[in-house]
Amino acid sequence: MLTSDFDFTLPEELIAQHPVEPRDHARLLVVRRHEASWEHRAFHELPSLLDEGDLLVRNNTRVVPARLIGERAETGGKWEGLFLRALPDGRWEILATTRGKPSVGEWIHCGGLKLKLEARGEGGRWIVRPETSGPAHQVLEKYGQVPLPPYIRKGREAPGDRLRYQTLYAREPGAVAAPTAGLHFTDETFRQLRARDIDCLDVTLHVGIGTFRPIEVDRIDEHQLHAEWGELSPESADRLNRQRQTPKGGRVVAVGTTSARILETAAATGTYHPFAGETALYLKPGHHFQGLDALVTNFHLPRSSLLVLVSALAGVELIRAAYAEAVRERYRFYSYGDAMLIL
Repeated sequence: MLTSDFDFTLPEELIAQHPVEPRDHARLLVVRRHEASWEHRAFHELPSLLDEGDLLVRNNTRVVPARLIGERAETGGKWEGLFLRALPDGRWEILATTRGKPSVGEWIHCGGLKLKLEARGEGGRWIVRPETSGPAHQVLEKYGQVPLPPYIRKGREAPGDRLRYQTLYAREPGAVAAPTAGLHFTDETFRQLRARDIDCLDVTLHVGIGTFRPIEVDRIDEHQLHAEWGELSPESADRLNRQRQTPKGGRVVAVGTTSARILETAAATGTYHPFAGETALYLKPGHHFQGLDALVTNFHLPRSSLLVLVSALAGVELIRAAYAEAVRERYRFYSYGDAMLIL
């Protein structure tokens, strides 16, 4: 399929710059695949839209303050970096932007954090050694900023973002972007879900910088997805397999495209298996979904692998029509925007 099949025009004012308060007062477009229909609801109505016995699968990754702002010690020139991952030897891989051409051996000062540039990679990537010791996520909590996507205030952190660009159930540090479908859930949402006998199960997928990468080739099949680290525990795999065997036939409802990717990775054989490692699974039209029955998601960027994923689940034409409806009805788009429930 052509990448242009997943393009659409979005007025700039519909790109949400701030989240709604309270969290669960975002709008919710409910898309029903079998009827090829949709209806307009609010996110706090989600528990009543699901069935008793359904199982919600959430991504418990925690966003680290991965954005670093500093200057080159030699020139005083401005420097910005995005932490990507910690290496076994204590060094970090980062994505950096700066004027000029930094050299291996230079020092970068980010407030009280000093980074030595040790090796240059491709596409602005560097291997750096932090002078401060300790786990990367703890160092970043002290010196980093929230890695907001560039379409939100040009990535600039504002008061409240540290709390709001994080799900209530975030536990495992390692993501450089939030699993945004989960941002809408509140304690009250979970209370109402429990009251309807709807359980939650956590998986982990550390969202990487590739989540912002547009498809830049003409055909979606030519696009390569960046690998991200994820985990589905043996206990969770067993719980999911029991869910499939329940007499009620309760559904597996993925919260977000990241949870969907872990579920489909783990259920590739038709049965859920424990998984721990990197997945580069690219879900596109033609994929036979075996790990999930429904999806809670946000509205995604045009020409993105995430829009391809939801189109694979619900159908290209239905998603195209639903997105057009969302634009007409002035839904708020992207990370801090409104939500969609695909049933």
